Amino acid sequence: MTEMVYYYDGSFDGFLCCIFDSYANHEPLTAIFPEEDSAPTLFASRYILTDPSHANRVLRKIVKCSPYTADLLRKGFLSCLPEKELYLYRLVVKLLREGPGFLRNFSDETLYPVAKAVRHLMGEAHLLKGFVRFSDLGGVLGSEIEPKNRVLPLLRCHFCSRYQGEKFFIYDRTHREVLLYASGKAVICPLADFQMAPPDETEAAYRILWKRFYDTIAIKERYNPKCRMTNMPKRYWGTMTEFQDASYFKAQRSPADAAIPGAPAGISVPGIPGEHGPSAPASAP
Repeated sequence: MTEMVYYYDGSFDGFLCCIFDSYANHEPLTAIFPEEDSAPTLFASRYILTDPSHANRVLRKIVKCSPYTADLLRKGFLSCLPEKELYLYRLVVKLLREGPGFLRNFSDETLYPVAKAVRHLMGEAHLLKGFVRFSDLGGVLGSEIEPKNRVLPLLRCHFCSRYQGEKFFIYDRTHREVLLYASGKAVICPLADFQMAPPDETEAAYRILWKRFYDTIAIKERYNPKCRMTNMPKRYWGTMTEFQDASYFKAQRSPADAAIPGAPAGISVPGIPGEHGPSAPASAP
């Protein structure tokens, strides 16, 4: 049998169709790439069209064999695991060939990379439930995040439940997509270019108050930057209010904006992004 490289549209259904075609045509796969990642290859290759009926057949079969694997598949597809499609494909192949018995062994070479990636995804989604910072932009709550994984589908339920009566959005800078919520309806859609609006005077005042609160609750005698970076990884600081520079606290068309306030005994934080330390997140669960 000739090994193949498949290209698809980047959707979860499209990926399931790659599995369907691989079995239907007896073509073992050496790689699966989203269409935008196409590159010259020495292997035979072709593009797989997305057919919802084929995707549903594959998913029903996987659920029948192992609901746990179906869950791993959905979440693993959202992860930042390099070549995730190939790892997920191999997981399905082994499930259909050997049955679900190997899933009890987390050191299994096929299961371990996927399970590890899903743990990383779930951990990041859990942290962002507390690290997301919203701004009031004319009655709409807006926020930006910069995750490694595609966490918006996992954050949707939490924030839609928490802010049922609000209108809000969360923009994912990494994957250039946005979660929009209004009137009880939520949707995730691609958004290539986005620039957050500057704050008005009311929002700027709220930002200053939050920064002052963060500085005030700090205990100087217990200052431990290593502990803070353990509990609040630096890579999240770039989108958190308390770690921004002075320009972030200036209102639009307001030349007399106050500088970033700090409590007399507070410990001011760096104005550049960076990792994990105690804080009182504005969006804590």
